[in-house]
Amino acid sequence: MTYTLRSALIPVDDAYATVDVQIVDDRIAAIGSDLPTVGTAIDAENKLLLPGFVNGHAHSVQFWQRGLIPQLPLELWLADVFDTAPTELEQTYLGALGTAIGTLMSGGTCVMDHLYVIAGHEVESVAAAARAYKEVGIRAFIAPLIQDMPFVAGYPEGLKTLPHKPYHQSTAAILAIMETIVTELHEPDAGIQIAVGPTGFHRCTDALFEGCRDLSDRYNLCRHIHLLETKAQKMLAQERYGGSGVKHLQQLGFLDHRTSLAHSIWLDEPDMAILAETQSTVVHNALSNLRLGSGIAPVLKYLQAGVNVSFGCDGAASNDGQDMLEAIKIGSLLHNVTDPDYQHWITPRKAINMAAIGGFTGVNLADQVGSLTVGKQADLVLYDLKNLSLLPRTDPVKLLVLGRPTAAVDSVWVRGQRVVADGILHTVDASHFTQTVFDYSQGYSKPHYQTIHQVEAHYRRVMGLTD
Repeated sequence: MTYTLRSALIPVDDAYATVDVQIVDDRIAAIGSDLPTVGTAIDAENKLLLPGFVNGHAHSVQFWQRGLIPQLPLELWLADVFDTAPTELEQTYLGALGTAIGTLMSGGTCVMDHLYVIAGHEVESVAAAARAYKEVGIRAFIAPLIQDMPFVAGYPEGLKTLPHKPYHQSTAAILAIMETIVTELHEPDAGIQIAVGPTGFHRCTDALFEGCRDLSDRYNLCRHIHLLETKAQKMLAQERYGGSGVKHLQQLGFLDHRTSLAHSIWLDEPDMAILAETQSTVVHNALSNLRLGSGIAPVLKYLQAGVNVSFGCDGAASNDGQDMLEAIKIGSLLHNVTDPDYQHWITPRKAINMAAIGGFTGVNLADQVGSLTVGKQADLVLYDLKNLSLLPRTDPVKLLVLGRPTAAVDSVWVRGQRVVADGILHTVDASHFTQTVFDYSQGYSKPHYQTIHQVEAHYRRVMGLTD
């Protein structure tokens, strides 16, 4: 499709400019004044045009656990998450739809889905999520969340103290499934890419990391994991490796420019230097970090060290939504209390750059998309500046990031396709989706958690919380 956006407002340096933008096929063909109309003319007057953001870390199936899990630290929260995990492929499909819609309608054009897969139906799980993302029209990276160690391995002293059985699949079997997923479902030309997604060193062996590294090299795949999200994980790294988990991942050859690392809270300065050296990306998930009490990621120090940082919403069981603008706001303002030097704080313009080009750097696409640049793919979002939540007309970018925008997205283009127009999603029937989710919810009953009772006393002891 071909479009000409008329009189769009764009940020330029510390000011704004009013421009026309031509979109031809999937590319930004021209940006300038008084451009000739090609294709469909779009009235963009009184609208702010920005590149699309990347939701750099999500767990789409957790859509079904929104508002469900109590406020607990990660290690106990996960016990409840696993006890209530959806087990139907239709829920996987609908969860991806919900994640895509939430991301699109808050300015995101791409999502990294660290996908919980249904045991025994791993390929089908990824296929269900991929189908949803294709139907909505969002760009998606799907990283099946894999591990080859039992649940209790994620606790300090867990394997020594807590009863457990070996993980139910071998490392070789898991890697074979991953390769099948890649060969069958990796479709970059359709906007769907498979990434390798070992959950993190706390439940993965070196052999699994090495196998994922090799798959990544063989098929040029992104790599995505959780990294040092909690103090318990830092303790576990000391227990398992005798030192830095980051250094260990570097020695395994897992860290490079295709690697994105969710959370990354409990790192020290030598770890930060490794991330900068390897060109790895930190995905900042401030909302879930606060909800789970995990800590505050040292984002200002990352930026000062030259580490690329992007934003993520995390799963909807620890957020409990998929609002990119909310994630950017909290993820920016939170750090005003971590450094008294206000010149280091994240400005609204810095924040949108982190969410856009920073996000696409994290998924290895910054040379193709992520900025208002002629020749790049058209992942673009128009915000309605006459929307009450973006009034009065002061500074649009500041109000977008620092305010509370509500239904402010007017139009969204992904890979040149207009998927949202006049504030309405045009690729899927959102009302039908809403009714389907409502119908599923009719059968809700309060869950009976079991796993937490098997691990809570151990967790409290190793974390020094025993009464």
